Order: sequence, then C-alpha cells, then structure tokens
Amino acid sequence: MDRKLAFHVTDDCDNMLAQRFLRDKCGLSARMITRLKREKNGILMDGKILRTIDYVQSGKNVEIHLPNEKSEIEPVEGKLNIVFEDDDFLIVDKPPFMPVHPVKQHQNDTLANIVSYYCKTRGEEFTFRAINRLDKDTSGLVIIAKNRFCANSLKNKTHKIYYALCEGNIDKSGTVNAPIALQENSKMVRTVQSNGMPSVTHYKPLISNNKFSLLELWLETGRTHQIRCHMSYLGHTLIGDDLYGGSLKIMSRQALHCGEVNFVHPVTKNFIKVKAELPIDMKKVIKQNINRDIY
Repeated sequence: MDRKLAFHVTDDCDNMLAQRFLRDKCGLSARMITRLKREKNGILMDGKILRTIDYVQSGKNVEIHLPNEKSEIEPVEGKLNIVFEDDDFLIVDKPPFMPVHPVKQHQNDTLANIVSYYCKTRGEEFTFRAINRLDKDTSGLVIIAKNRFCANSLKNKTHKIYYALCEGNIDKSGTVNAPIALQENSKMVRTVQSNGMPSVTHYKPLISNNKFSLLELWLETGRTHQIRCHMSYLGHTLIGDDLYGGSLKIMSRQALHCGEVNFVHPVTKNFIKVKAELPIDMKKVIKQNINRDIY
C-alpha cells in the first residue's frame, strides 16, 4: 500500500545529520533507513533527495515514501468486525475459535486470511502485522499495522485491558508478580518458575459470587498465556481453560476477552482508544451463574 509520511524539521533540529533525524525524530529503524535509501524518492526534503550524510534544515519537511508490499497470505472471504480503521491501522474484534495467523493446522481459516480478502477487495495490499496476538480461543481486539513503520513504532507501546471469568470468589484487587517459564516436557503449557521470565499481572474484580468472578486485567509484561498461567497459579483458573485445569462444563473455551486497547498514533499523534464489548458466550455465563446483565 502506497504511503507517504512527512516530518517537519523544527528549530531544535536545524543542521542535524539526516541519519540522526531519521532515527531520533522520525522513529525509523536502521534497517528501514537502509531500505528507503534503495527506493526511488524514498527519502526527500522539500521534494529533493535527502542522503543520510546530509543535514536537515529547520522549516523544511522530510518525506519518506514507504515501499509497496505484497501480502503472501491467501485471501478468504469471511466476516470482519472492524472497530477502527485509518491509513495506518486496522483494529478488529476477533471472535473466539479463530487463529490470528496461519499455522500448520489452520491455513485458510484465520484472521489474516479474512483481512487479506478485505484489503484486496478495496484495492489495498500490505503485509499482515498483528501488534498484539491473541490465542485462537481468546476473543477481542487485535491491532493490525498496515506498514512496517507503524508496526515498529507501536511495539511495546500499547495498553490493553482484558476481561476474564475465573473460578472462585475474588473480591479484592491484586497483582501477581511471578516469573513464567515453559513447563518441562511441554511445548505449550506455562508455569510459574523461579528461573522464568519476569511477569506482572494486575487484576480488579468487577462482579463475583462464591463460584465465579469477572475480572478486569492489565499486564506489565506480555508473556505467552500470562493471564491464564497467573490465574491458575492463584487457584482461580479461567472458566473453560482445560489446559490449565479449568472445567469445560460451562464454556468450551477459556473465558478471556481483550476488551480495550489504547495507544498514541505514531503518525497523527492522536490518542486512540477502542473498546469491544464482551462476547455472547461470556455474557451468557455471567447472566446464568452470577445473575447479572453486563455490556
């Protein structure tokens, strides 16, 4: 997808080396700068070629021309619940039971396949880059960057809020600060281990009874299965999470939903805040077992 970005040279950047301006002020990686140098009119200043050894001048505009990209993912028609879109991002509310990326067992029934189809019908094409990755059975918001610049700029700079239905009564907010590692003899299950990666999960109960609790959670770290592992560690496994000891009697998947994402847009600098309400299956459990309607 053809995309041009402009950066104004302010007085404090006058006579700054272009290489430094592109890295420090534009947020371009060394790899991207190298790639742009190979592109025709990849880096310009007021319409003229700007070399990395040149100096930028205050009052002028530096323009980068992001190269077109091809999607290598098979386009497959499907329903796409779009909650936000502009020239740089696509944010969708992913249903449960849908993988984000194609894998060996799922080649053409993923979110990436449907996004590829959606974009091609609009005459757009870009490499699928999901900023946050949800498990197949986890529902909720997925941020997709339409170009490499925005993907790199947003790395580790998004705030996400999750909602989970857990077994047992949790009536106080808390924090789990416990390292997570891959369980021995498993390629998937994570456990709390002293030699694991630092992992911090904050949680707040919204509603609860003696059997179940609806929690709001946010993470300081983004380990694989972090919420699922930490809640199991506390003795409050997610409903439907049989991988971590939960029961499948009430739900056939882990009751976990990414319900809010927010970030500062790397191009417009606007604050973006997007929400997605709880899916039907989680609402149904809350209604039937906690006797509450929630939206």
